[in-house]
Amino acid sequence: MRYHIKIAVFILFAVFSMALSIWGPEALARYQDKGMLNQIHAETVEGAGAGYRYQLNINEKLYILSRCLSNQTIPESGQGTAYRAETGIAYQDPDGSYAFIANYRSPSDEEITDEQIYETCNQALETLKEAGILPKEVKDVVPASYEATLYSAIDVLEPRNNIAVWKLSLSNSQKNANKENRLMDAYIDAEDGKLYEFYVRTPLLWEEIDADAVVEGWSSYMGLGSPEPYESENPLLETTPYFKKYVFPGMGDARTIVTVGFYEGINELFLKIEK
Repeated sequence: MRYHIKIAVFILFAVFSMALSIWGPEALARYQDKGMLNQIHAETVEGAGAGYRYQLNINEKLYILSRCLSNQTIPESGQGTAYRAETGIAYQDPDGSYAFIANYRSPSDEEITDEQIYETCNQALETLKEAGILPKEVKDVVPASYEATLYSAIDVLEPRNNIAVWKLSLSNSQKNANKENRLMDAYIDAEDGKLYEFYVRTPLLWEEIDADAVVEGWSSYMGLGSPEPYESENPLLETTPYFKKYVFPGMGDARTIVTVGFYEGINELFLKIEK
C-alpha cells in the first residue's frame, strides 16, 4: 500500500514539475508586466544630463579659429585696423564649412563673463609683456574704451568642434583718442583667457622687433610646439612688407599659419592666425 502511495506521489510531482516548466515562465512574465506597465518608474543613472563634451587640444582650437578668421572679407591695408570687420558681423567661408558667429547668449559657467573679460585681457597682456612678446609701454584695457563681443567659431560639418572666443576692440566711439601704446584688437579664449591674436600700437620699429622671439614666446605661452618657418617667395602675402610667417600643426594633416607683422607709420605690431 505504501509503495503505491509513493508511486502516486512521485507521478503527481512529476506532472506538477512538467506543468510548471511549461506554463511557469509565461505566467511569471505576465505578472512582471502587470507590475511594470501603465506605471511611472524612476531610476537614478550616474552622470545623467551631464552629456559628453569633446575636448579640443590647443592646436585644434587654433586651426578652427584660423579657418573662421581667414574668411573675413573686409581687406586689410597699411592702415591696419581702419579696414577690419566691425563687431557683431558673422563670417562664413565660401564652402560653408566654418562659421564665425556673434554669440549673444550669456556665457556658460565655464566661460569668462563680460564683466571679467577686461581684467582677463589685462592679465594676458601682462604675461606677454613679462615674456618680452609685447613692450612694457602697452596700456591696460578699460571697459569705457573697449567693446567686447562673444563669438562662436564652429566647424559646421562637425559641430562638436567649436570654441568660444571674446573679441576685444578699441571702441569706434574713440575717434580722437590717443592710440599710442594701445591694444587695437584681440581674440581671447573664453575659457582660459589666452590671446590667440592681437594688434597693438607700440613705440617700436620693425627693425627693433625680433619676430622669431615673438612667435617662440607666444607659442610657449599658448602651449604649442615649436613653429616651423613658412617657406614662400611671394612678397604679396601681406599688405605690409614687414612680416614673417610660421607653421604649426592643425587638425589631421592640416596646418595653421601664424604671422608676426608690422604696419609702418602707425607702428602697429600684430600676430594673427590663418589657414
